[in-house]
Amino acid sequence: MATEKAFLEIEGGERLPCLFNPAQFTVGRTNEWSGDRLPGKGVPTLRYAGARSGWLRMELFFDTTHDGSPVTKYTGKIVGLMEVDLSLPGTDETTNNARPPYVTFHWGDLHSFKAVVSDLELAFTYFSSAGVPLRARLRLTLRQYEPSNAFGPQNPTSGTPRPHRVHRVRPGETLDRISATYYGDATRWRALAEANAIADPLDLRPGRLLSIPRMES
Repeated sequence: MATEKAFLEIEGGERLPCLFNPAQFTVGRTNEWSGDRLPGKGVPTLRYAGARSGWLRMELFFDTTHDGSPVTKYTGKIVGLMEVDLSLPGTDETTNNARPPYVTFHWGDLHSFKAVVSDLELAFTYFSSAGVPLRARLRLTLRQYEPSNAFGPQNPTSGTPRPHRVHRVRPGETLDRISATYYGDATRWRALAEANAIADPLDLRPGRLLSIPRMES
C-alpha cells in the first residue's frame, strides 16, 4: 500500500507538498475564563468568556541532496504564506483591508481546519560546497481561521469574534489607533489584544500581522 503524502492546500487550490510526512503534530485550543477578585474574598467563581482560535503545530523536513537543487524552492513557498496577497477576495487597499491566504493541512483522510500561518521558524541544516542550502527544518504554527469540526465539535456561536482581515503594523501605530481605524472606536483595542494573544499592548512591533476580529453589531 502506497504511503499518502502530506501537503498544504493554499486558498485557491494550489498544493505545496511536504517532502517528508511529519513525525507528529500537535493540536490545541484555549477557552477564556474570568473572575472578579475582591479584597477579603476567596477564590472567585469563574465566568466563561469565550473561546480562542485553535492551533496546529508541526515540524517539516526538506532535503534536495539527491539533485543538488536549492531547498528554498520548497521552503520559500511556505515562507511566502505569511505575506499579504492582494489578489484574494475582499482586498481593499484603500482601507488597508488585505491579508495572507489561509491554508489547510491534508494527510490522507486527515484534513485540518482552515488556518493562517501565525508563526514560522526555518533552519537550514546542510549546504553544498558552494553554499547552496540543501536541507532544512521548518517549524510551523497554523492558527484556526474559522469555526470547524476538523478535530472535534466546536460551537460556531461561541463568543470568539471571527477573523476576517489582517493588518500589518506600521511604525508608530498603537492598538487603540488600529482599533479606531477598523471599528471607529479606540476603546475596542482589547478585542485586538485578545485575538492576537498580546500580553503587552505597548510592545507592538512594526511589520507584525494582526488578525482583525469581526465585531458583532
